[in-house]
Amino acid sequence: MTVLAGGLPAITYAQAPDLEIAKGPFQGTRESLKAFRAPDWFRDAKFGIWAHWGPQSAPEAGDWYARRMYIEGDAAYKFHLEHYGHPSKVGFKDVIPLFKAEKWDPEHLMELYAKAGAKYFVSMGVHHDNFDMWNSKYQARWNAAAAGPKKDIVGMWKQAARKRGLRFGVSEHLSNSFAWMATSHLSDKTGPFAGVPYDGTDPRYSDLYHDYRGEPADFAQTVKAMDRVKVDRWRQQYFDRIRDLVDQHQPDLLYADGAIPYGEYGLSLVAHLYNTSARLHGKVEAIYNSKGREDCTEGTCVLDLERGLVNKIWPDPWQTDTCVGNWHYKKGITYKTPKTVVDMLVDIVSRNGNLLLNFPLPGSGELDAEELQILSAITAWMKVNSEGIYGTRPWKVHGEGPSISQPETGAAFNERNRKDLTAEEVRFTSKGPHVYAFVMGWPSGETVVKSIDAKVHNVGLLGHRGKLKWSQDAAGLKVALPAEKPCELAVTLKIAT
Repeated sequence: MTVLAGGLPAITYAQAPDLEIAKGPFQGTRESLKAFRAPDWFRDAKFGIWAHWGPQSAPEAGDWYARRMYIEGDAAYKFHLEHYGHPSKVGFKDVIPLFKAEKWDPEHLMELYAKAGAKYFVSMGVHHDNFDMWNSKYQARWNAAAAGPKKDIVGMWKQAARKRGLRFGVSEHLSNSFAWMATSHLSDKTGPFAGVPYDGTDPRYSDLYHDYRGEPADFAQTVKAMDRVKVDRWRQQYFDRIRDLVDQHQPDLLYADGAIPYGEYGLSLVAHLYNTSARLHGKVEAIYNSKGREDCTEGTCVLDLERGLVNKIWPDPWQTDTCVGNWHYKKGITYKTPKTVVDMLVDIVSRNGNLLLNFPLPGSGELDAEELQILSAITAWMKVNSEGIYGTRPWKVHGEGPSISQPETGAAFNERNRKDLTAEEVRFTSKGPHVYAFVMGWPSGETVVKSIDAKVHNVGLLGHRGKLKWSQDAAGLKVALPAEKPCELAVTLKIAT
């Protein structure tokens, strides 16, 4: 065995990967995975809730804390310096014990999520911070059952979700971790600690901060893209850990924060997920979410667009994942309004998509008062209008109104360009003989739906028991609305053709 300075063993690289997967209809190749088709439960569900939650939530300082706290001058670095100390002495390893989940009640939260209309729930499995949220076989020290809350968070979320009939998913962000945590191996360039290495360089914690021996000397300063990560031992660990997550918790959905990573390693994990599901259910009931559009061109997976919207009705189901605020909890942030959330949900569903919405939890595990208000507003709206959401399929067009003609990229991170929809905007879904026309604001007296060209037999308003006055001519379907709104936000016409 070769030994490096300091008595540490040199890196050894695997000659061949150990990619054992469950037996079933799929192999870990792109050609095999093309046969995958999204199961009906996902096409019917439309709305899921996500808990993007872990030790980075404890400081309540927003996203990417475990990386940004090691970037000199960054807001997270300044926060850490003020509240905890210099990262050469007090690092992310010392933040983890602050993640206690002392007010976390998964049964209560899942009850709220189910009442709000979520048909699936997604737990954080592991973020870029390299901390597993289950009783991990391959990350023995840095997992939620061994450190922080000392609970199998994923397992307890799963139990609460399935008790209420919700499909259960997990998210993995692990493949990015090897490069993402490289900042912990830097040091300040200025000030009294200039040149003093951050605690990520301490070999006692290489299982959290990664071992970069064998990488270029400037790895931490220059790494920007994950295609630089060529280390076989890391790819194997990635495979082993996510396979362990699938084996322990048999998720109905596995969300990957990026494209399918690492070639045969990632493809084998997708096949393992699907084969595990087929063994349990007699057919493949699982979903793999990839952010790589090229991954999902034929079968293989379901495309996820982070904070994004496609530009038309897509033939295959897809998903938007977004958040009411930051991904990780940030105290004092301005949240999305219930109006924005409902507008997004309807707009997405009209284009054959699902909405996965994150409600970030603080380290305590308890929703704040404003989040509860948003959840309550969604609950009230769904109670009236969910018939036009669940189990629907796209109509011949997804909508009409001024914003329909505006250019849209059909890409991730375009939600920042959204404006609240008005009564001039209509979005459509269909189910059986009915078309559901969502009028995205409350019009004054009458609304006109121009796209309905088939003969209409009846028009109702979800949440309104009385009959409506309506007529149909060359201008479209004209509907006189009652004096009292059946709900806040969008209202739904149920049209029989």
